[in-house]
Order: sequence, then structure tokens, then C-alpha cells
Amino acid sequence: MPKVGMEPIRRAALIKACIEEIGQTGTLDVTVGQIARRAGVSAALAHHYFGGKEALFLAAMRAILVAYGVQVREALAAAPTPEARLDAILTSSFAPDHFRPEIIGAWLNFYVFAQRVPEAQRLLVIYRRRLHSNLVACLRTKAGARASAIAAGAGALIDGVYLRHALRDVIPDPAASVNMVRHFIESDLKGGA
Repeated sequence: MPKVGMEPIRRAALIKACIEEIGQTGTLDVTVGQIARRAGVSAALAHHYFGGKEALFLAAMRAILVAYGVQVREALAAAPTPEARLDAILTSSFAPDHFRPEIIGAWLNFYVFAQRVPEAQRLLVIYRRRLHSNLVACLRTKAGARASAIAAGAGALIDGVYLRHALRDVIPDPAASVNMVRHFIESDLKGGA
């Protein structure tokens, strides 16, 4: 019998191993056995906890999204003004942690995975809606009725800039990424005034 309390530890190890394995291979064409070996558990135990690779990858993406959400919420809590809140969102979106090879690999595969797996699509929609909602809240005082449209453009640019950096073999410059999105928002605000 396993010790009581080992399940959360083993689940966390499998999620971490899933992210690392996908990051190393760059694809979802890995087996539960490979992931389990990396985690130091049996494939049978991985199947017992998650039921299969699809559920394990969904759990891994949930963990990535939860970590991102915590980072954004902490940054927003320390931001007293709408402008500071916007900077907090942008800085969190381009934090160095998001550019680790295994996180990039997970995100790139997640976008493809979401095209065919409804639960992954649901997670992607939740991420996009939260980002949009947070951006609208920051922009509403300056943009009024145009806040939603500007937030949609900024959200698309955040994802696009991230993907562009992720697909290049260079070290991303988070400050330059933040400034690019900020410049887009400021230009859009000036253009609509």
C-alpha cells in the first residue's frame, strides 16, 4: 500500500515530468511510459492517476495556467492604478519563466491540442477571456467603449509576440515585448481620441 499523502506528490511529479518530456521532444508524441520514467513512477500508476496521456497533458497545462494566474493576481494586487495594472499584466505575460524551453514546448503543443480536444479548447477560452477581462478593466477609464476592442488587439498581440519569441532561437527580451504591446495600446488610444 502506498503511503497516505503520496498521491499529490506523485501527481505533481508526473505533471512536471510531462512538461519536461514534451519540452525536450517538442511534441506530444511521447508515451505515458516515458513521462512516468522521468517522474520515477510506473506507467501503470500514471494511468491510474490520470487515465492517459491526454488527461495528463491537460493537467500539465492547468498547472501552467494556474501558475500564470497566480503571477498575474499577485502583480495586480500590488498595482494601485489602471496604468500600473496594465503594466502588471504585460510584465506577467512576458515573465522569464514563460520562456523556459519546457513551458514553450507545452504552450506550442497546447495550441494544436486545443484544435481537437474540447477540454483543451475550454482551457484556452478561459485563459483568453481572463486576459481580455483584465485588459478591459485596465483600459476602461482611458478608452471607454473602445476598451474591449483595444483589449482584443492587445491580447492577440501578447499571444503573437510570445509565439514569435518562442519560435525563434534567441533569448527573448521581456522588456522589449512589454514595450511593443504597450506601444500598440498607446497608439490605439491616441488614434481613437
